[in-house]
Amino acid sequence: MLIPKTLFYPLLIFVFSLVPFIGYSQEDYVCKQALSIAQQEQQHFVRKQNAFLRQTYIDSNINVVYARMEWRVDPAVLYIRGKVCLYFKVNKNTQNINIHLSDKLKIDTILQHSKVLSYTRSKDLIHIQLEKPLAANELDSISIQYQGTPTSSGFGSITTGSHKGVPIMWTLSEPYGASDWWPCNNNLSDKIDSIDVYITCPKAFTGVSNGLLIENVLINDSTRSTHFKHRYPITSYLVCMAVTNYVRFDTSIALGNKTLPFQTFCYPESELNFRKGSYAAIEAMQLFHQLFGEYPFINEKYGHTEFSWNGGEEHQTNSFVKNTSENLSAHELAHQWFGDKITCASWQDIWLNEGFATFLANLYMESKHPESTISYRKSEVAAVTATANGSVKVDDTSSVNRIFSGQLTYSKGSRLLYMLRLKLGNEAFLKGVQNYLKDSNLAYAYATTADLKRHLEATSKQSLDSFFRQWYEGEGYPSIHLRWVQTGNNSIALKIRQECSHNSVSFFDVAIPIVFKNAQKEQTVIINATAQNELIHVPIDFIADTALIDPEYLIISKNNSSQRLNTVDALVDQPNIVLFPNPTQRLLNIQVKNLNSNKLLVQCIDLQGRVLFEQTQTLFRGNDYFSISTSHLASGTYWLKFIDDKGNVNTLNFQKAP
Repeated sequence: MLIPKTLFYPLLIFVFSLVPFIGYSQEDYVCKQALSIAQQEQQHFVRKQNAFLRQTYIDSNINVVYARMEWRVDPAVLYIRGKVCLYFKVNKNTQNINIHLSDKLKIDTILQHSKVLSYTRSKDLIHIQLEKPLAANELDSISIQYQGTPTSSGFGSITTGSHKGVPIMWTLSEPYGASDWWPCNNNLSDKIDSIDVYITCPKAFTGVSNGLLIENVLINDSTRSTHFKHRYPITSYLVCMAVTNYVRFDTSIALGNKTLPFQTFCYPESELNFRKGSYAAIEAMQLFHQLFGEYPFINEKYGHTEFSWNGGEEHQTNSFVKNTSENLSAHELAHQWFGDKITCASWQDIWLNEGFATFLANLYMESKHPESTISYRKSEVAAVTATANGSVKVDDTSSVNRIFSGQLTYSKGSRLLYMLRLKLGNEAFLKGVQNYLKDSNLAYAYATTADLKRHLEATSKQSLDSFFRQWYEGEGYPSIHLRWVQTGNNSIALKIRQECSHNSVSFFDVAIPIVFKNAQKEQTVIINATAQNELIHVPIDFIADTALIDPEYLIISKNNSSQRLNTVDALVDQPNIVLFPNPTQRLLNIQVKNLNSNKLLVQCIDLQGRVLFEQTQTLFRGNDYFSISTSHLASGTYWLKFIDDKGNVNTLNFQKAP
């Protein structure tokens, strides 16, 4: 989904407002267009913020395997007449089932095998008594006929409007709005295996929905009917309908040895722009198909339907879009893999939909406009760090505004994927994501963040416990402070200290790209510091005079600093550990005072970062006095690294005398 412009990023919008449009370079324009991805899905919500809080989390206790929807509408009038036939299996032996439907809609009748069923209503839940008890997993069906003027929640649910004076009706049900206009399982636990949609409307208009267009016929002099068939599992909020005087045009996309139909329904006045703009979806489709596997609905189609909301919605096989801008087209297309094929199992995990779609759209925009890559990344990181708190994990799923937070769900979610790719390496990261998409337990079903984590750990052979605990559940970001010194022609010693913006994280697990350079050469190293002021040695084959922290804006950080020191001694901290004599010849004495620890791991390290020997020392109430032999060491400078039982690190250097 693409958020409409709002005041979510007031600072960025203010800055952009100071620059006339005519003054934008191509780089500025692409950057601004890309940033709107995280701004365009909230405006409509603000007016309807409190309308959706109903019983959407009460399980309907059935698994819907097929649905036949028949809707009769006139886009000039906000009114719907519907008949929905649901084929289902019950989860356990029962004679009673629950279906979600807005209490603003009147139920005409509920039938099972032509017999009228009894039911009661509790706000937006229909409690239906079946004709007879059903056994667990037994297949049966009911038909619900209903009508009324629906109310809208979230981003609109079902809405009427106009374009050039012509009426239009469209739906956008995410997150809780499906039951505003049709009876369904309005939750994230059941996908309908297969649907048929029949839309009847005045003959001047055309109805569109998911899947393949099977029939578009005039019933009589005044009425038209369209039939769409979709044979892939679909979650309720992705079922869609739009009706107006659409112009249809078809093209195709070459995907390996297959050709995918690409079908567009747009306003007559927009046809030229939609024809010109379709290239972006075609190019993005080919890129995503190559990187993330076969387009998930390859046996049907992909398409665009124009609607009047200032953004987009990733309806399965048929994205509703305001226009065909590159970023919008790429974002909604990306959802066909992330959000449609695999849907988040909880709105807490909505970043699996929106973070991925933002990330994939970024990949496409970077491939198309490499000159804008750095400026866009810089702007996105600035947006993420505009406030000091906030987790990617949604902490209030009753708030649509929080679920679709541009800063946290979209931009920060996207940056987590940038950082995971950097941390794991591109090959392991990509393979992990591909395996996640191919997982038979997740594909065309639902997933949690733990599912993604499991696949990334399997391909990278790395534990991601701390990463997800800090970056997904934790809040804030680090400010990274680097101190470094050249210890020879081929070595650099450095320490990193983090200041964290929120107390939920004391030290972020993040791979930090640092570029060391001089006038002729530069070298990028990836630093994986695990504790404050940990001594790290970096091999380098030239004398550097400058160190740049993350110059390509791949990680989330703010207010970083880099300090070059002249001597190794300047790196030394002042812990409660004393070394003497220093320099030494045969024996180095170590006195430890008042450490909040019971044990110390002591490592002797040379200037190339190699651990020469180590020993574990037990402390008595944080104090001890002991010695290590240095007689076997060559003369020169060495480090002693002290790691306590809480993971804190101190380092001191000493000189071995000839």
